[in-house]
Amino acid sequence: MKMLIQRVTRASVEVDGKIHGSIGQGFLVLLGVGQGDTREIADKYVKKMTSLRIFEDENGKTNLSLDQVNGQVLLISQFTLYANCRKGNRPSFVEAGDPAQAEELYEYVIEKTRETVPVVETGVFGAEMKVELVNDGPFTVMLSDLE
Repeated sequence: MKMLIQRVTRASVEVDGKIHGSIGQGFLVLLGVGQGDTREIADKYVKKMTSLRIFEDENGKTNLSLDQVNGQVLLISQFTLYANCRKGNRPSFVEAGDPAQAEELYEYVIEKTRETVPVVETGVFGAEMKVELVNDGPFTVMLSDLE
């Protein structure tokens, strides 16, 4: 599993010309599901993501977590996080999870995130989406290899 987490002041996702999800301050999370990922692995990623202390406190130090700033989450499925570009110029995606498995885990991650984050918006699995964001910082973190 991979999560690309961007601290944002706002973010939205558009599907078929209409806004499907929109958040204020919080995280835009791009989620990639890989071969062999499980619910147990997803649990570790959700716990780490929601516990990250990457918001600034009153002294400008990154000491605050999502819940301490009443942050929101926009969660987008993105298999291209598994792009392998080692050979040639065309990425290979063979390490990405099978679509049925990936969709099930994507929905599971949404459900688990909603247990601790009051506002969780989403994209549409497998859809062509347009994502807009204002990256705050910019501050971007890649979570991978937590298994």
